Amino acid sequence: MKVVQVMARSSPMDKHTLVKHLRTSLGEVVAVTGDGTNDAPALHEADIGLAMGIAGTEVYPKCSSFTFLSGNILTSNIDLTGGEFVENVTNSLNGHVMYLKPIHNLQVAKESADVIILDDNFSTIVTVAKWGRSVYINIQKFVQFQLTVNVVALIVNFTSACLTGNAPLTAVQLLWVNMIMDTLGALALATEPPNDDLMKRLPVGRKGNFISNVMWRNILGQSLYQFVIIWFLQTRGKAAFHLDGPDSDLILNTLIFNSFVFCQVFNEISSREMEKINVLKGILKNHVFVAVLSCTIIFQIVIVEFLGTFASTSPLTVQQWFVSVCLGFLGMPIAAALKLIPVGSN
Repeated sequence: MKVVQVMARSSPMDKHTLVKHLRTSLGEVVAVTGDGTNDAPALHEADIGLAMGIAGTEVYPKCSSFTFLSGNILTSNIDLTGGEFVENVTNSLNGHVMYLKPIHNLQVAKESADVIILDDNFSTIVTVAKWGRSVYINIQKFVQFQLTVNVVALIVNFTSACLTGNAPLTAVQLLWVNMIMDTLGALALATEPPNDDLMKRLPVGRKGNFISNVMWRNILGQSLYQFVIIWFLQTRGKAAFHLDGPDSDLILNTLIFNSFVFCQVFNEISSREMEKINVLKGILKNHVFVAVLSCTIIFQIVIVEFLGTFASTSPLTVQQWFVSVCLGFLGMPIAAALKLIPVGSN
């Protein structure tokens, strides 16, 4: 079956049998194109049925009776088949011609298909596949980014609460992180436009895992880096930044929160590509992504510097801001180094 490339002069059931065997016996994901009634069974059986939107033939139904209205209502029992209906009706109705609405052969194929190619251009199928792969990969990018944030936030707060009795991230701060992760992160990563390199990727099989080994490598590596950074700040931060006084705990927690947010900002940039090192290619063309990053940074500055009472933060010095941004930026070369580690495709 795998060596068959052309099957000509086949019946509708031959096509249906071929598609069914490919799906059930070989486990393949099958797409079928068609433009007529003969293709309907195969279109219905396939994983993706694509029907032509223009091409097709018109056939007239075989009927045993009709009603004709021209001054008087006339009823006749005549077998109307194919192109002979005009002559039959003309003779039966003394020269009057009845219009019998044809059934388009393509309509049957459209009803059985999942996708209708409106312009009958086969290059449109490539465009459909490209956009489909783009949506799938964008969702994977978002899930990778989301899981990284969740893992780090959960481990940091849980371990800190168990060991020290105090969680560095407050409820309001976690709410802001959740907005970065869910709303803004989804807008940024889900709006990545498709590119031609997507068609060079191997298709995802029917039994392929949504969270691939590549994603697990990036998630675990990035989570480990962020956890080490935050744990170092929590245990050695006061000594490293010479913090003392009654507000030292508040400043340290603000520094941890600020570093954690900037880790997510740069991790969001790294998540644009799960396997390629160059994550900045075409970033300025995605205006939504740039706008989301800009809004995130602006809101973070406002929260830290001006919403201290509401968000349990304290204004930071220029040096502390610089360190927070640098710690977040270091996640990008870490992510690039992780992509050099070979893993399986599944």
